[in-house]
Amino acid sequence: MNHFQKMMRYKKWADEVFLRTVITLPERELTAPRSIIFGNLIRTLHHSFLMDYVWQSHLLSKPHGLTTRNPETHPTMAELYNEQQHIDQWYVTYTDALTDKQLGEIIEFEFIGGGKGAMSRSDILLHVVNHTTYHRGHAADILYNIKVFPPTTDYPVYLREMQKMV
Repeated sequence: MNHFQKMMRYKKWADEVFLRTVITLPERELTAPRSIIFGNLIRTLHHSFLMDYVWQSHLLSKPHGLTTRNPETHPTMAELYNEQQHIDQWYVTYTDALTDKQLGEIIEFEFIGGGKGAMSRSDILLHVVNHTTYHRGHAADILYNIKVFPPTTDYPVYLREMQKMV
């Protein structure tokens, strides 16, 4: 298993254990105004999912149709949980099928805010994992502020949990 396959499995696991905590929160906590660019907890998590979708679209060379990184509307937490699990599984399956040559291929795309970009598939995959980790940290901070203690989603904890399953 290569590093990209490992990291996508880690991302899938971390998203799942984290969202299992978030999904138990009452709606008022999910949508309460917060001092964060996305305005509240569910919109922060929705942004993270949407960017997974945008990068998936770039990897598949298809249009994503989004005009903003922070839409006013969002799905329910149950819907978001399911959508996140689905796209995380897609990334696991996708990375399993990639060759080293494909990992190095350059993908050209248009940024949502305008302007052209180009990155290798491997850099896009690295960014997807890093981006989600970054915003999971934002969401964890919100949880701590409402006295909800999120699960630890560090990579070494993931490795320990996977070892238990062997």
